[in-house]
Amino acid sequence: MNRLYRMNLFKISIANLKDKKLNSFLSALLLTLGIGMISLLLLLDRQLDEQFRRNIRGIDMVVGAKGSPLQLILSSIYQIDAPTGNVPLTEVNSLRKNPFVKTVIPLSMGDSYQGFRIVGTTPKYVEHFQAKVLAGQLYNASMEVTIGSKVARNSNLKIGDLFSSSHGLDSKGKTHGNKKYKVTGIFEPNGSVVDQLILTRLSSVWDIHEHEEESGSSNHINAEPNEEDKQVTSALIQFRNPMGLLTLPRQINENTSMQAALPSIEINRLFSLLGVGIETLRALALIIISIAGVSVFISLYNSLKERKYEMALMLSMGATRSRLFLMLLIEGVSLAVIGFFSGIILSRLGLWLFSRAAEQDFHYSLRGFSILPEEVYLFVVALVIGAIAAALPSLGIYKLNISRTLAEE
Repeated sequence: MNRLYRMNLFKISIANLKDKKLNSFLSALLLTLGIGMISLLLLLDRQLDEQFRRNIRGIDMVVGAKGSPLQLILSSIYQIDAPTGNVPLTEVNSLRKNPFVKTVIPLSMGDSYQGFRIVGTTPKYVEHFQAKVLAGQLYNASMEVTIGSKVARNSNLKIGDLFSSSHGLDSKGKTHGNKKYKVTGIFEPNGSVVDQLILTRLSSVWDIHEHEEESGSSNHINAEPNEEDKQVTSALIQFRNPMGLLTLPRQINENTSMQAALPSIEINRLFSLLGVGIETLRALALIIISIAGVSVFISLYNSLKERKYEMALMLSMGATRSRLFLMLLIEGVSLAVIGFFSGIILSRLGLWLFSRAAEQDFHYSLRGFSILPEEVYLFVVALVIGAIAAALPSLGIYKLNISRTLAEE
């Protein structure tokens, strides 16, 4: 067997790529950008869909003050927007008597601590999100709170600690320093919105504001205030049967001071709006990958023209055309592999940066860095693009005239 056949084709191909550093870098960079964009979009689509679907599960309708239905959904379920206002507790409680309604979970919001929202609600809210207490116990009286895992981790609150809330949904509001909450428990992490909330009784929210309005007055600490004249921010509704979906929303919107918003419709509308931008970015990424394929083609085509004498010499020494074709094919596939894995790393970096921004602004974390099934297909596509881009110019090896090429050089 001659010397060429004993040589490692892979090492020769890598050496050729290193010899054309600029062209190789440009081709790999384009592949990296295209694959990175598509991979990041796949990750974000999967992560956001999981987050939205997980928190919306089991909630058929949200009622609250009239305004934007999407705003009502985002503020009441996902805690990432300002509430639309308050509604009378009597109207909310009247829904409990409706035969089509199975569960009514009232929410009262408006205060926060270090950017984490304080939500007054009932134990049904905890049950709905299947939250379990990791340490301590669930709040049992007014001004007692049980905090989510992220709240405990970022605020350093511990069981038994007292703290004053801030008016508003960020830490810049006026502090209610004359009445303090007490931490009685910490929830274990469960991946739902509860992780980032401070939960308490409805009476806590009423008491803390009444205390300011009626300075020096005595409040009922261990009992819910009378329903009359009380208000809540919204309520999460679960229907007993599909008839509730057909009749209740219209009835509420037309005959009460509240509005009814359907999470499934509003979230699908939101994803539809986001989908336009995502599809645009995905199309741009595909264009970039196509340009990368053309770049690989041009790079190897020019390389073949410049290395005609080298190829002819190798053929004269006993190399086969098929072996040289394979060598160039390895170059194209190697660029595709480099571009794919660089793109995967780039997409994970992008997801990490996006997660940090979401954590800071909304306390949501995006932690899924594992390889998606769709990315396996993306890898195959990258290999095909690299192979085709390398194969087309490499076909010229079969037309190479050895004697003429050596004579011309």
